[in-house]
Amino acid sequence: MAKPGPVIRFLSRLLAVEADEAPAVAAGVMMFFLLFAGYFMLRPVRETMGIAGGVKNLQWLFTGTFIATLAAIPLFGWTAARAPRRRILPWTYGFFALNLLGFAAAIAAQPDNPWIARAFYIWLSVFNLLAISVAWSVLADLFPVAQAKRLFALIAAGASAGGLAGPLLGVLLVGSLGLPGLMVLSTALLLGSALAARSLQAWRDHRPLRADDQAARPQPLGGNPFAGIGAVLQSRYLLSIAAFVVLLASVTTFLYFEQARLVELHFPDRTDQTRVFGTLDVIVQSLALLSQLFLTGRIVQRLGIVVLLTAVPVVMTLGFLWLALAPTFAVFAAVMVMRRAGEYALARPGREMLFTVVQPEAKYKAKNVIDTAVYRGADAVSGWVKTGIDAIASNPAVVAVAGALLALVWAFTGWSLARQQKVLASCARNVE
Repeated sequence: MAKPGPVIRFLSRLLAVEADEAPAVAAGVMMFFLLFAGYFMLRPVRETMGIAGGVKNLQWLFTGTFIATLAAIPLFGWTAARAPRRRILPWTYGFFALNLLGFAAAIAAQPDNPWIARAFYIWLSVFNLLAISVAWSVLADLFPVAQAKRLFALIAAGASAGGLAGPLLGVLLVGSLGLPGLMVLSTALLLGSALAARSLQAWRDHRPLRADDQAARPQPLGGNPFAGIGAVLQSRYLLSIAAFVVLLASVTTFLYFEQARLVELHFPDRTDQTRVFGTLDVIVQSLALLSQLFLTGRIVQRLGIVVLLTAVPVVMTLGFLWLALAPTFAVFAAVMVMRRAGEYALARPGREMLFTVVQPEAKYKAKNVIDTAVYRGADAVSGWVKTGIDAIASNPAVVAVAGALLALVWAFTGWSLARQQKVLASCARNVE
């Protein structure tokens, strides 16, 4: 076998990838790139639709999203119980592709129908969490802890690259394709993501971690459609992850509502609003991409997962206090960019590494419950809490201080989870 050339060796050292892992990394990057490119083409449209319905009504859209998420849990649970693990993602993405084509036809027929717009807002909000959760479930299923620490952030760079390409494709093509055309293109990208996931599964098939794992992955997980809920409630570790996600979602919702309020105030034109959202997306994804390629893997190898789980909450504590003192759009934009870039580059890879030490059923079913129902439930509750605080205090500084307190608790939860994950990983190594 020929030795890799100097360029390949340099890239391998730079990115901490072994030669045998290169096909898996390429497939994982492509899986996330295509998924996020398709989603981010449509995301600015969703945000504009949310503002069009009135910022004061956003909590209703969040509540509708939570209800739709609850309805999706047993459907996904049924799929995960009956489909072989390798087919859970293709079946799920195929179902979403049919949904997206249906929305394309509906919007082409009635482009100004407000109920179609609201339904699309809710659908896209459910889709993005569930589709991304399933993609990460595949990675947690295929990679052990040691590989995850080196490769997860690098593979997640595909998501940031897709997050950059998606808005640019949307801006370039919306004039010629229209929104229905963008939805059809997004469908094609989603199906391409499923094909990349299939390549990733094939790579692991030729390099099984254990003989029992190779025999188990083609088999369905079994169980009932609500097994994920029971798994979360019976595990202290999974409950801690759920608490981490609740706090993350609450902090995000507080910022999201402030974003809608400030964008509506400073940019009343809908075209300008879409442009602002797209610009923020480009900045966030650029920063996240650079961090994922060159920083995150080295940080976790040298300092451990605890940094990934606590850095963003600590920064958000300081960011909220800054907003309390200077509640301007420029300060808000800086805080929002730090939160989102930090989540993509640090918090999200760290959060997904937590699932590498749980059983296969929990990697799909319990993880799906946490990533969708728990997240959207926290969205809905914190949206009403934010609305209540605004009604009582009508002062952005009060919201900022409340956000700072939430972020502090979030940081402590991340620190505790890192300790629990270390113990579970050590136990798993001893068993092996």
